[in-house]
Amino acid sequence: MNQRQYKTLYIGSEAYMLQQLIGPVTGLLDKFIEDKDKKNAIAFELSTMAEKHAQELAKAQLEVNKTEAAHKSLFVSGWRPAVGWTCCIGLASQYILIPMANFTLALADSTIEIPVLDMATMMPVLMGMLGLGAMRTVEKTKGVGRNK
Repeated sequence: MNQRQYKTLYIGSEAYMLQQLIGPVTGLLDKFIEDKDKKNAIAFELSTMAEKHAQELAKAQLEVNKTEAAHKSLFVSGWRPAVGWTCCIGLASQYILIPMANFTLALADSTIEIPVLDMATMMPVLMGMLGLGAMRTVEKTKGVGRNK
């Protein structure tokens, strides 16, 4: 496990632990704080704490992504396009190439059938990248995207 994977795992578990602690701590407020307004204010602060923390983590990850994308090495900045093209090829194979090949094989009275791909493993990656692509499109339309 490299340092980045460890950091991502650590941050994810930290956010999970924080979320798990908020409910019980909020429940304890009834026992220790009698002022209803103060209790509600503290409960609100606790309930938004995990959300604020998640936003801070997302901003930090965006900074890492910007640094990686600006890197001159293709092996650092080029992994996202490589994953995107791999997903694109997989999607084209699944919905265009394999069905057409199986249709052609069936017309030729062949008993060979090309198996379909397991899309359950690829779709989360593709959907995540499509979301990032949409954000990139918004950046370009607002004029804040990086021009080459």
